[in-house]
This record gives sequence, C-alpha cells and structure tokens, in this order.
Amino acid sequence: MKKNTLAAHNINYLFWAEIFGSVRFIQPVLTLFYFARGLDESLILLVMMFFSLGVLAGEVPTGVFADRFGAKQSFLVGSMMAMGSHALLFFAYEPWVFFISSALTGIAATFFSGADEALVYESLLLSKEEGLMDTAMGQIGSAKFLVSIVVVITGALLAKDLTTDQFQLLIGLGIVFMSVQFVLLLFIKNPPAQGGYTHPVSAQLKDGFGAIKKSPQVLWMFMNITLVFIPATAIFEKFDQKLLADAGLPVYLIGVVYAIAALIGFIASRSIGLLTKVINPVRLLFITGMIAVLGLTGVAVFTSSLWGVLGVLFILKMVSAIRYPVYSKLSNEMIPSNVRATTISLLSILDSGFDIIIFLIVSGIAVSGFSPLFLLCAGIALLGTMIPVLPRDNKTGKRYTFNDVSPEKLAK
Repeated sequence: MKKNTLAAHNINYLFWAEIFGSVRFIQPVLTLFYFARGLDESLILLVMMFFSLGVLAGEVPTGVFADRFGAKQSFLVGSMMAMGSHALLFFAYEPWVFFISSALTGIAATFFSGADEALVYESLLLSKEEGLMDTAMGQIGSAKFLVSIVVVITGALLAKDLTTDQFQLLIGLGIVFMSVQFVLLLFIKNPPAQGGYTHPVSAQLKDGFGAIKKSPQVLWMFMNITLVFIPATAIFEKFDQKLLADAGLPVYLIGVVYAIAALIGFIASRSIGLLTKVINPVRLLFITGMIAVLGLTGVAVFTSSLWGVLGVLFILKMVSAIRYPVYSKLSNEMIPSNVRATTISLLSILDSGFDIIIFLIVSGIAVSGFSPLFLLCAGIALLGTMIPVLPRDNKTGKRYTFNDVSPEKLAK
C-alpha cells in the first residue's frame, strides 16, 4: 500500500481508533457479569436481541447521515453514544437497564457500520488502490485482536473474584480508553467523494435500493456472511466463557485463552491479502463457512470437553477474522460511491432482521442445554454457507466459477 496518501492516513487513524475503541476490560468476563447481575441464558439472548433492535432502528438514518455529512462526523457521534451506553452498565442491576444499554450500543455501532467501509474504499480510489480493500479492512480489523491480547488477560485478572467493585473498575477503564478513541477520530479526513449528498432522503434511499437491485449478488453475499456470523460469532461468543468455566477452566485463565484466540485472529486478519492471492475470495468464503459449521457441530458434541471447546473457540476466531474483509472487498466493488454508506446500511437491516429472528428461535432452544443450541447454530451456518456468492459478469451475465473468480476479474 502506498505511503503518504489519504488512504494510508485514514487507515492508520482508523486502526488506532479501533484499538482504543475496542478496549472493553469487562469483555473477558462479560457473560459472568451478566450472570452475577441476575441474568440467565434466555435474558442474555434478549440482551443481544435489543442490540439488534438498536441496529435495526439506526442503520438507515445513520447511513443517510454518513452520506450527507461524511464518515468523520458519523464516527464522532457514534463514539459519544458508545461511551454513554457503556456507562449505563454502572447502574445495570435490572434486565431493562441491560436492554437499554444494548440497544444504544447497537445504534452507536451503526454510525460506524457502512461509513467505515465507505471511507476506506473512497480513500483507496483516490490512489487507485481499491483492489487492496480486503487488505485494508483486515488491517483495521486486526486492531481489535491486537488489543484483546492485553485487555482480556488484564480484565480477567482484575475481575478474578467477580465482585461488584471489580466490575465497576473494568467499566470505568473502558470508558477512559473510549475517550481516547474519540480524540483519534478527530484526525480522520473525509475524501471528496464521501459525504455531501444533497438530494432528498427519499431519493437517497431509492438510489441505495437501486444499487442493490442492479447488483443482487451483493445481497446474496451479505446473507451468506450474516447467516454464518450470527451463530458462529455473535451467539458462540456470548456463551464461550460459560462453556470454558463449565469444562473446568479457572476464571483467571479465561483471559489467557482469549489472548491466544486474539493472536490467531490478528495473524489471520493481517494475512488476508496473502490468502486471497493463493485462494480466490469466493472459494475462501465457502471454505471458512464450512469450517464454522464443523466447529459448531463439534462444540455441540463435545460440550464438556475443555480441549474441544478450546479448539472450536480458536477455529471460529480465525473464521470471523477472515470472512468479513473478503466480503467487504467483493461487495464494495459493486456499490456506487454517492450512496455507499446508505446501501451498506440497507443491507445491514437484513442482518438485524436475521439477528432478531435467530435470537428468538435460539433463546427458546437455550433452555434445553448447549448441545441442541449449537446443533441449531450449525444448521443455520450451513444454510448461510450454501447461499451462492459467485458474482456474475456485468456484461455477459455469466456466473463465474470457483476457478475463474479472481480479484482482477472482479475489479473489471
């Protein structure tokens, strides 16, 4: 990637902003925090559902906001809202407080969702490096894995007794680091083509829907990504702490396990450019999807096996690190610049809809135990993996095969 370009500048600041914004010292004991505050498995899934409701409510307005005022302004608003929602955990002793905090966290996330991809892709276009979109997103995404190596160990050690004072300390430290993220976001620079949409909102939404209609393969790719992500990442990560503890892992070692998983995710994120040179992007999505299916099936069968749970945790961390940057490259090559954030936000509404439906279904199964829960998750991930994501040639309409899809052809 070229140096001294707008893309290099923005990617660098987004990387560091992601590092400080990802510092959640309570994360390695979050599920145990939920249980300590009186939540059970079903209520925890409802907390996740309220996050999705927040995303559902915020996606379109925040996508419109980003296309009109720029990604930088969108990030700053989202950062402030994220700090407020995290601060609510100080006072969360009743389920409804967790629900509000989760919903606000979801809305805050939408100020980044779509806007970050739009900013990076438009910045890369200026230096004619749009073919490096997967590498750029992998580099930015690697930040959260890098910071986790330190944070998860520190958080688990600071909360080793799971007391109220220890939980309060972790929440407070998280807010301090999120404040640093806000400062870093002030240095982001909007590219000329990003922001400034002046037509009516109705026209903006129409253009976004038109972009999806013109390239429906973007929709299919998104469904493939989200139906694997929800069970393999969102749901699994809400229960991995409980699985590890039930399998006999001491609480203070959870941080060490998370650190190893984060290191695996960091290496995978930083290797995406190399992976897509060796394996074409479409085939890579299929392979990682099937790995996720096998992993979820494995944890359902070996729920009480510590080594089985550890193996699945590491595998799913690698899968989650690889899939989204690859999808981001493939999809952004088909979305027009003027409504890029809006189009991505419209797609994310589908993600929120799937979140709510799947969380409601899974919450009903959760009371029966982890084995049926993760077997269901494996089935959902298999369904997502089997959704075809092979792009079509825009001129001939012919669908590419596994063998002839390449970054060069997709770029054309």
